[in-house]
Amino acid sequence: MSNPLVDLGQQGQSVWYDNIGRSMITTGELNRLIDQDGLSGMTSNPAIFEKAISGSDDYRGVLRQLSIAGLQPLQIYESIAIEDICWAADVMLPVYERTEGVDGYVSLEVSPHLADDTQGTVEEALRLANEVGRQNVMIKVPGTPAGVPAVEQLIAQGISINVTLLFSQENYLDVARAYVAGLEQLRDSGGDVSRVGSVASFFVSRIDAAIDGQIDQMLPNIDSAERRVAMRALKGRVAIANAKLAYASFKQLLSEESWRSLAAAGARPQRLLWASTSVKNPTYRDVLYVEELIGPQTVNTMPEATYLAFRDHGIAKAALEEHVDEATDVMAALAASGISISEVTNRLQADAVRLFVEPFDKLLAAINDQRSAIAERS
Repeated sequence: MSNPLVDLGQQGQSVWYDNIGRSMITTGELNRLIDQDGLSGMTSNPAIFEKAISGSDDYRGVLRQLSIAGLQPLQIYESIAIEDICWAADVMLPVYERTEGVDGYVSLEVSPHLADDTQGTVEEALRLANEVGRQNVMIKVPGTPAGVPAVEQLIAQGISINVTLLFSQENYLDVARAYVAGLEQLRDSGGDVSRVGSVASFFVSRIDAAIDGQIDQMLPNIDSAERRVAMRALKGRVAIANAKLAYASFKQLLSEESWRSLAAAGARPQRLLWASTSVKNPTYRDVLYVEELIGPQTVNTMPEATYLAFRDHGIAKAALEEHVDEATDVMAALAASGISISEVTNRLQADAVRLFVEPFDKLLAAINDQRSAIAERS
């Protein structure tokens, strides 16, 4: 019986895992996922580390050790996170080598408090990349207005970057052009563009959750039965349409002379990575945001529930380049309904930053509480 996760690879899509925890590495689970499922990368974020560190006993010993050593909460968090990332990257290294640097990456995020600070983001990303010291680690930088120029600067210095929190097609294009500009600077300064990897993490399900909610609020105030039918028909379709059009832009970028020149020098495309692929609406198929976005030169990073669901009953067939005209029609119908996709995506990005700041601060507070408890017992 075939494994649907392995079948994704046959369609040109890489499977990454939106999860990390020390026990995954120490028990050999990560090795099993690589061997059995073709897993080829991992992503992390402050919420994932908060859950891993606060929600398990895996870190009790190291928390005690670092607390007794006198480290502050942020130092303790970074020490733990960097160690986990390094271990995971070492396990993933054979994948990186086998794919010649296309896959095998593990991602570590800069502090979410730096989302509006270009220079602070650049400095922290360089510091983290240096401390990790692994060629197959990507530093995650948000694609905020302050993050985009940071991406260009970091790529120009040869740092592999996972650009996260992308919701709009326009934002994606800004990031893609920042990647190209950074590579051009790296090439012109004598650097090796073939050593740099990047993905653009385009969020999916949160768009449908936001749009569907807005439609539900509007429906009672719409008198026309025809308009109500048209509005309902948009539910559960906007996120996929938005992603398909972003992928069409990706394909277009690959045909441009600026990219062809870089590719000739050995540069690798900045692939679109589908993020937020768990289904928020229980009436939708639980693998909707995997099955509808399968296509070459893409990545899908899945949280555990989605990963297991797709392995169990997912269907791996090319879908990303199908019905693109319909995707254009969906976005036009959304605009005609009075819903602004740009307002929705701008709000979602701002909310996403906040949703990473909160668990990050919660984690630091929990580490501080444990430090205090250890100090009292000592």
